[in-house]
Amino acid sequence: MAESRSVVKLFGVSALALVAMTGVALADGYAGSIKDAPAAKPEREFTYSFTLTGTSDYVFRGVSQSDNDPAIQGSANVGYGIFYAGIWMSSVDFKDDAQIEADYYAGIKPTWGPATFDFGVLYYDYPGYNVVNNEYLELKASVSGEIWKSLSATATLYYHPDYNGREYFVYEGGLAYTLPTFHIFTPTLSGQVGHYDWDVGGTDYTYWNAGLALAVDKLTFDFRYWDTDFASSVCPPMASNQSACGERFVFSVTLALP
Repeated sequence: MAESRSVVKLFGVSALALVAMTGVALADGYAGSIKDAPAAKPEREFTYSFTLTGTSDYVFRGVSQSDNDPAIQGSANVGYGIFYAGIWMSSVDFKDDAQIEADYYAGIKPTWGPATFDFGVLYYDYPGYNVVNNEYLELKASVSGEIWKSLSATATLYYHPDYNGREYFVYEGGLAYTLPTFHIFTPTLSGQVGHYDWDVGGTDYTYWNAGLALAVDKLTFDFRYWDTDFASSVCPPMASNQSACGERFVFSVTLALP
């Protein structure tokens, strides 16, 4: 078991190094659903942005956080040069007193040649959640860039040192290809694969998604398929029931301002 974790960790670190050398572009693989930093601004310029999303199911790393039901999400972001900070919120349903997830994040996004790096800290808070810790912190390291015309990719590593006495790593990699504009829409095909690696006593699992995003002006319509390799009788903490870990199609609409 320890050897398998070592192999996975080595794979994740190697993926980050490979992406850094080839220069891949940051994309979280699921527009509007997963917290992410605003684009880096090399000049010293203050920026701000807001998003509002309606989704048929809030899926985070392959697991429904809204009991397979719709959710409302929103974010507020500020940036100055390579520095960024923000807050992202979503409605949740774990069949207890938790109704809101609030995530706070900050970091830097320096560039080196064709590669963009993202070194950040994320703080997750679930007021009212009473099964496991209702707040925890992750460290994030990501590298991105364009590997071919209109084709971008990302490799990201998340790390948490002490979640109920256990540490974990999350490895994610994704590709996104922007198609020619069709009528008023700019289509983008994208996919992502991620893996949870718990040091001791956790449930390792792999998740993936693939879908199509249609952007028009300030709106993005996203159609996406999600799945995991969970057995039908196993589901991790922060899942309302076993069906929260199964395959699903998710539709989301995101408004981005300004």
